[in-house]
Formats: sequence, C-alpha cells, structure tokens
Amino acid sequence: MVKINKKTVPFSTKFAFKKNIDFYLDNGEVIELSFSPSIDGNTLWDNVAGKKDIKVPSPLEKARQDPESMKARILASARRLFGEYGYNSTTTRMIAGDVGIDISTLYYHWGEKLDLYEALITDLNDEILLKFEEVEQQARGKSLSDRLEISIDILTEYLFNHPEVSNLILFGYFNKTDSGNVPGIKIGDYTSGIAVAMDLAEDKAHVPVQAKARILAVWNCVLNFISGENFFRPILNVDHDGYRAVVKETVKFMMVPAFIKQ
Repeated sequence: MVKINKKTVPFSTKFAFKKNIDFYLDNGEVIELSFSPSIDGNTLWDNVAGKKDIKVPSPLEKARQDPESMKARILASARRLFGEYGYNSTTTRMIAGDVGIDISTLYYHWGEKLDLYEALITDLNDEILLKFEEVEQQARGKSLSDRLEISIDILTEYLFNHPEVSNLILFGYFNKTDSGNVPGIKIGDYTSGIAVAMDLAEDKAHVPVQAKARILAVWNCVLNFISGENFFRPILNVDHDGYRAVVKETVKFMMVPAFIKQ
C-alpha cells in the first residue's frame, strides 16, 4: 500500500517504484511516498490529497530548485569535467570523485552518465537561450553596428565567465568518435535567433545562408579565442582581464565592418 501524509491509499501496479519518491502537487506541496511494491492497487492519482494532477519534478528541476543540494553539486561538477574532457573522456567515477561521493550516490541522483549529460545540455541550452533573449532586448531598435557590438559584448562576457560552454561546443565540432544519441548544444537554433536579433532575417525559419555563415564566423572566432586562452594569452603577453578586452576589440574590428559592408 501507499502511505500519503500517514493515510493509506491504493496505487496503480504500473508504477514499479523501488525507493521513496517525492511528489509535488500543483501548489508545490511535497508528499512523501512509501510503499510495499508487492501489493496490488490502483487509482493513486485520484486519491492523493484530492488532487488529480501530480507533477513529478525531474532531477534537473530539483537541482535548479536547490543549488546547494547533492543533485546540484553533481551537476556543477559534471559541467566542469565534461567541459574540460568532453563526453567520451569523462567518467561517472571522475565526477563522483570530484564531488567526494560514492559512485552509487551519483547513480541514485542522476542515473547513467548519458542521463546526467542530457540534463546538463538541457540546462546549458536554456541558459544560452536566456542570453540571446538579453541580446535581442538590448539590441532592438539600434543600428546594425550597435547591435553587433552589443551581441559581441554580451556573448563574449558570458562565454568568458563560462568557458566550459565554449569547450563543449567545440567538442561537438571536432569529436570524431561516434557517440550515438549524445545530445549537443543547439548551435543551429541560436544562429537563427541571432540573425533575427540582428535584423538580418524576418523570422528563424527564413534566415539567408549568407547571414548564417557570417554569424557562424563570429561564433567560431569567439569560441576559439576563449577555449584557446591558455595558448593565445602568453603570445599576447597580457593578463586575463587584458585578454578579455583585446578579444572583444579584435572580434569587433574584424566582424562589424564585414557585416555592415553591403
């Protein structure tokens, strides 16, 4: 049977739970479930505190809700290690060791490596989308050259602050190993979004090929400068802050005239 707030109700046998699970009602109330999976039952969903719709939050949603939780700590470590070594070269044992937990704890919170990586990529795609929305808001109504400079400033700042994002994108470009169904960051979608924000296209479904190519040129320039900082910065003989400034200035010097020249 299922115990919900100390009351026993039947549950559907199709839910073969093995552990206690938190359920969240529409109002955010948490209901702790405990049960004996060997006993038949039904109509769990119609009997939980009079509610018919129950939302089961994903591990990613739980990590976002509590940044100090174990799920969030594992996700943060995975983000850094996947960004440093790529999907194929990062193991769950490496992540567990970095967090300081047993590997079984990682599996309890996130499942298999692919499950954790998929959640990470979803999190990054949502994060990048918010940055492009910021670009669009700040660039709206301005001249093309101003829109380009705003875009370069916002995106380079974001990527410098989160270099693992740049690395993960480049791993996706250059990884020669067949990774099956491993997801990636949605560069194509973001390229179309930038084109609309730059007023180079009316909508994301009708972006000219030339506009896409020019935006990709900006992307590639910025990504390589950021992921290659340890290689390029000693050549330029500047500190980190100086390097950030010179990268922005250089990208603008190269790309703004190229875009506005018609």
